[in-house]
Amino acid sequence: MNDSITRFVLNTTAARSVERGEVIASLWSGYGEIVRMNLEGAADETVVLKHVRFPTEANHPRGWHSDRGHQRKVKSYEVEMAWYHDFSRRCGDGCRVPHCYASETIGEEHLMVMEDLDAAGFPLRRSYLSRPEAELCLKWLANFHATFMGEGPASLWPIGTYWHLATRPDELAVTEDSSIREAAPVIDAMLSGCRYQSLVHGDAKVANFCFAEDGKAVAAVDFQYVGGGCGMKDVAYFLGSCLDEILQEKWEAEFLDLYFFELRRAVTEQGKGVDIDALEREWRAMFPVAQADFYRFLVGWMPTHWKINDYGKRVAMRVIGQLNL
Repeated sequence: MNDSITRFVLNTTAARSVERGEVIASLWSGYGEIVRMNLEGAADETVVLKHVRFPTEANHPRGWHSDRGHQRKVKSYEVEMAWYHDFSRRCGDGCRVPHCYASETIGEEHLMVMEDLDAAGFPLRRSYLSRPEAELCLKWLANFHATFMGEGPASLWPIGTYWHLATRPDELAVTEDSSIREAAPVIDAMLSGCRYQSLVHGDAKVANFCFAEDGKAVAAVDFQYVGGGCGMKDVAYFLGSCLDEILQEKWEAEFLDLYFFELRRAVTEQGKGVDIDALEREWRAMFPVAQADFYRFLVGWMPTHWKINDYGKRVAMRVIGQLNL
C-alpha cells in the first residue's frame, strides 16, 4: 500500500495502525483487488478495501479488449461508489449489504472501505446452491426490488445489468443468429418499457452472495451494475447462475411463486402503494423475456459458455417467435 491509501484507511477507521491482510479477490480484467485490512485500535478488527486501479493494458479473460469495454468498467466503479454513498444505507436485513464507511478517488484510483461481512456473520461463499440457499437469495432479491420500487436510478446506470444491450453492441454484432440480432432491440424495449420499474442488482450471481453459518441469512456484494430495470432481469440471471438446465426447468415455477410471495409481502409492508396484482402480472410475463435478453448476450459474448443450454435456447427462441418483427 502507498502512503495515501494507508492514510485513507486510518482516517476512515480511526485506527492506530493498519496492516494489509489477505487478498479476497482480484477484480475483473486486472482492474485492482479486494483486500482484507487488519486494524489496531479501531472499533472493528478488520475492514475490506476495494482498491480499483486502471491497468495500462487490459487483460480480459474472454479476449474482449476495447476502449468501449474499458469505459464501461470505469463507469461501473463510479456507479458502485454512488450506490454506496446514496442508496445502500436504505437496505435493511431483508436485503443485507455491507456498510461502506468511506469512498474516495485519489488520482485515477478508486477506494472503498467497507464492512467485513465475514466478521459480521456472513463468512460462507458458495459455487453452487442448495434449494434452501437459492430460496434465501430469491427472498433477498424480492426485498431489494421492493425497497426501491418505483424509484429512479439517479447517479446509477439508467438501465442496470452488465449485459444491457446499449453497452454491448460489439457482442451483438458478432452474434451469428440473425433472428437474435433483429429481436434484441425489441426485447430490450419490452423490458425497459415496463410500467413497474425498480433498481436491479445487475450481477446477482451465486458468487456475489455471502451466507451466514446457520444458513438462515444472506448478504450481497458487488454493485457495479446496479441501475434501473425490471426485477425479472435479476431473477432470470440468478436462476441461470445457480441451477443446471434440468433443475431450472423443474423448479422454476415454484421459485417464481416464492419470489412473488416475498415481493408482495415486502411491497405491502413498505407501503409502496402499487397495484401488486398488476405488478405481478407484468413481471411474470417479462420473466421469459428477461431470459431471452441474457441469452442474447451470452451467445454473442461466448458461444461456448456453460450457461448456454437447450432449455435457455428454447425459451429465447419461443420469445423471439412470438414477436412481431
